[in-house]
Amino acid sequence: MPFAAFEWMLALRYLRARRQEGFISVIAVFSLLGIMLGVATLIIVMSVMNGFRAELLGRILGLNGHIMIQSERYATMNDYDRVVSIVAGLPHVKQANPMIEGQVMVTANGGATGAMVRGLRQADLARETSIAKGMREGSLQDFEGDDAVVIGHRMARKLGLNLGDKVTLISPQSTATPFGSVPRSRAYTIVGIFDVGMFEYDSGFVFMPFEAAQIYFRLGDQAHAVEVRLDNPDVARRVGTELIQKLGRDYRFYDWQQANQHFFNALQVERNVMFLILTLIIIVAAFNIISSMIMLVKDKGRDIAILRTMGASRGAIMRVFVLAGASVGVIGTALGFALGLAFSLNIEGIRQVIQKLIGTDLFAAEIYFLSRLPAKVESAEVVAVVIMGLLLSFLATLYPSWRAARLDPVEALRYE
Repeated sequence: MPFAAFEWMLALRYLRARRQEGFISVIAVFSLLGIMLGVATLIIVMSVMNGFRAELLGRILGLNGHIMIQSERYATMNDYDRVVSIVAGLPHVKQANPMIEGQVMVTANGGATGAMVRGLRQADLARETSIAKGMREGSLQDFEGDDAVVIGHRMARKLGLNLGDKVTLISPQSTATPFGSVPRSRAYTIVGIFDVGMFEYDSGFVFMPFEAAQIYFRLGDQAHAVEVRLDNPDVARRVGTELIQKLGRDYRFYDWQQANQHFFNALQVERNVMFLILTLIIIVAAFNIISSMIMLVKDKGRDIAILRTMGASRGAIMRVFVLAGASVGVIGTALGFALGLAFSLNIEGIRQVIQKLIGTDLFAAEIYFLSRLPAKVESAEVVAVVIMGLLLSFLATLYPSWRAARLDPVEALRYE
């Protein structure tokens, strides 16, 4: 049944409280602010959590393959070219390349830091979009020979290194000498410095030409694994199963979901908990609507009785108070939607302004792994938050409105 004009008029009139009704109006204002802040905060937090997941997933998959194939029996494989040729012909496979990986200590200018060395062919590293796009200095065209390396800019800054400088890599694998076993070390020339925007990689990874890595780790003509990239990361498990069927039981695989399972599970749990906690803000604001509407019904008892004696139906009285209470929720939800969306879309700029004002780094890359505050607005989630705000606001008006409709005119006028 459509709302009559007088119902809208009365609902809006009741929202504009007179002097003696000022306290009720104050509660309604706080209810509106509570819903606005709850909806806005929920949209902002969900957007930031989505941004974190998308950024971390993009950067992790940008530097790591979707599937890693290794030998089941040995630490290395000598038929990696055959494996690459078989894998490259399967559906969804964009790229397959052999890889060497090992831990080292990097020393230069009296400083030292731990790092992971990754040996790749020049063409394969050039297809690593995160590295290719993140080159700050140098060029991947120089990534060849037996003494070239590419390092992250945070490692370069920590050790005081520049393009063309020498850096010494010390391997835990020892070399036998007449004086006993000593750690293996060798100096390399820095031909490139990259910045992928993720602290872990910018400070702890060193890329080396594939053949140079074979020499350094004394692998001969072997590789540690074959790295596979897909056109869709979500099909990694299915493609991995097909790979093993083609290659046989002498090989095993693990995909990016297995390698980062605990990390992304923790993010999902944190996201769900934050959603529940912030939803409580909206629920509390909805209870404020209930309290303010109950007080309004009690205060307007005489008005309700007069309207009933003049012919207003119980349904009309109920609709008046539903409109009055729902208006608070609708306006609060709309303002929260606008505030949350504006904040989410400009969150990095807002962070920079706040940092300049207070002089403190609010998003240290050493702690949060990313160099910027990400936010990704998911339309479905925003719609769900708005619907939840409107629904809770509407439900909060039902009981007070029902009380108003059930009010006995005779009893209300007798006690006035």
